[in-house]
Amino acid sequence: GHRASTTVSHQAMGAFRPMGHNQGNSGVAGNYGYRPPSSGLSEDATPYHAPLTGLDGAPSARSETEFAGPGDDATGRSNWPLGVARAQLHETYIIAQTEDGIVIVDQHAAHERLVQERIKKALDSGGVPRQGMLIPEVVELDEGEQGQLLERADELTELGLVIEAFGDGAVVVREIPALLGETDIQGLVRDLADDLAAFDEGLALKQRLGDVCATMACHGSVRAGRRLNGAEMNALLREMETTPHSGQCSHGRPTYVELKLADIEKLFGRR
Repeated sequence: GHRASTTVSHQAMGAFRPMGHNQGNSGVAGNYGYRPPSSGLSEDATPYHAPLTGLDGAPSARSETEFAGPGDDATGRSNWPLGVARAQLHETYIIAQTEDGIVIVDQHAAHERLVQERIKKALDSGGVPRQGMLIPEVVELDEGEQGQLLERADELTELGLVIEAFGDGAVVVREIPALLGETDIQGLVRDLADDLAAFDEGLALKQRLGDVCATMACHGSVRAGRRLNGAEMNALLREMETTPHSGQCSHGRPTYVELKLADIEKLFGRR
């Protein structure tokens, strides 16, 4: 379930180029021989990430000492395929150490897949648990979008989203899937309206369950730019190891890349 794409791993390795003998005094600050690939990871990943607001331009990374805890040793690394969290980079990527390399995890993409699989599992077990809104939220829509959502209101309730009409061109959200936690309800409802507009009206939502769950999961997942502590990162890694399809997010992008120590050593001429 959690296996990473080897193609993406090769692309990642191709993005690293060791600095040549004559490049050491190039005079360009921060030039460490890296060249963005002409295709692949760089272009594919960019559209899916919200801007990281609040950064002052300084590198954002935390060291291994912050993540030390019980079982955080070589034995743990060998027992856990995705390793032990060692750092978080730019509040977006988790760096984990495995027995024979490192794993780089896109925290948003990975958590999105985990939430999607939780929703599907809850449906198979009898229904998605709901949590009531302390203050119901009104979402303004055009009349067409309102109509499409209300036509599917009973089906959305099965998925944990309870909505009602609120005047002309609006719905009020009274309950949301408990699995989503704090979420952007306005964005969720509008994205679901867009999904419904693209669906065949004759199809039940369960026949497009993957698309609907993916939309919900995207709004309920850890965002890029959120700082995670060591326990949260390691918990995410452990859940990935036991979750089907956790190697790809809902949009088909890889959730992590694994680099073997042997490949890293080649970059530095050790092999």
